Amino acid sequence: MTHQLSKSQKVIQKTAMEFARGEFDKDTACEFDRRAEFPNEIWKKAGELGFIGIHLPEKLGGGGMGWLENVLVAETLAARDSTTAAALMLAGMAAEWLARFGNPTQQATLLSEILEGRTCPGTLLGPVVDEMPNSSLCLNEAGPDAAWCLDGELAGVINGANADVLFLLCRDHTAPAACSMLMLDGGQPGVLSGNDAPMLGLRMTGMARIRCDGVHVTPANLIGRQARGLEQAARLLPELHLLLAALALGTAQGAFERGLAHVKEREQFGRKIAEFQVTRQKLAEMALCIEQVRSLTYQVAIHSDPEKIDPRMAAMANLAATRAAVNVSCESIQLLGGYGFTTEYDVERCYRDAKALQILSGHKNDLTETIAAAVIGKLKR
Repeated sequence: MTHQLSKSQKVIQKTAMEFARGEFDKDTACEFDRRAEFPNEIWKKAGELGFIGIHLPEKLGGGGMGWLENVLVAETLAARDSTTAAALMLAGMAAEWLARFGNPTQQATLLSEILEGRTCPGTLLGPVVDEMPNSSLCLNEAGPDAAWCLDGELAGVINGANADVLFLLCRDHTAPAACSMLMLDGGQPGVLSGNDAPMLGLRMTGMARIRCDGVHVTPANLIGRQARGLEQAARLLPELHLLLAALALGTAQGAFERGLAHVKEREQFGRKIAEFQVTRQKLAEMALCIEQVRSLTYQVAIHSDPEKIDPRMAAMANLAATRAAVNVSCESIQLLGGYGFTTEYDVERCYRDAKALQILSGHKNDLTETIAAAVIGKLKR
């Protein structure tokens, strides 16, 4: 076993499993996936059960647990349905913004509503880079009736089209490379939204394009410090990497279980497919791959707290887990043969979601550079 879970951790894992079994209906998930629709009702129930922000401090309305508990929830939900789990857990990153950089007023008025599922956020996960090529959204100087004026467009906002509140990263007029973190009322005048182009996977996240036309913004909308948005977002990267690793781990496990169930039931030439040596070798390699990733991901989570995750180890877990999810789900499709390409058996959706998680993690070179920089350290001149 990768790690001996405590009694409370086993209860959390079991509760998440029961929740997923009761709420993650396959037909509904396929329909939501087809329509690229965010699962609002399931979000509310997940919040009521405390799955959102389970690792955040109790004083902020969180569960007061650790990152391992958060990983267990994400992994367990993703094993049942990768698309639904990703939509819920990634939208929950809005709580990270407020918990880490929000002022006491913002935390008191909004954070608990998000954690309890009473408010549904639209969240930008990235890009955390020096420039934002998919964004023309800019915070400009305004007249006396407002501190700033927000104009332009931003793509890739999770649940952006139906969100109660939007968490955005926009360019700041103070400097060419400066950005600021903002939160906006989803129904505020001048805020328009529309779905992005259909994605390969993670369609239930409801990725949307947000457009702002002369939206008035005050310091109350600012999260953290003005023009420090990229720096703040970069500090959240390890948390995102670890969460993506947990979702990828669950996705790999779910694909493996579906492939295993199929070969134990189906027969060829009068024998169960699971009896053929080539199948057994594939299953063994898949199980080994998953267990290695689980061990790494759990270890990163165990040695992390809500505000301190080793960037190098989180990048390693992300890189290994997303790669494993793609490979395992691809092998599972092969095990199912022609059935693997149909929506009836779900493994094709596991593959699509695994690839989307890998892309969402950022370019492979960015992850390997994070690892290499920590491994090499400072060079003497």
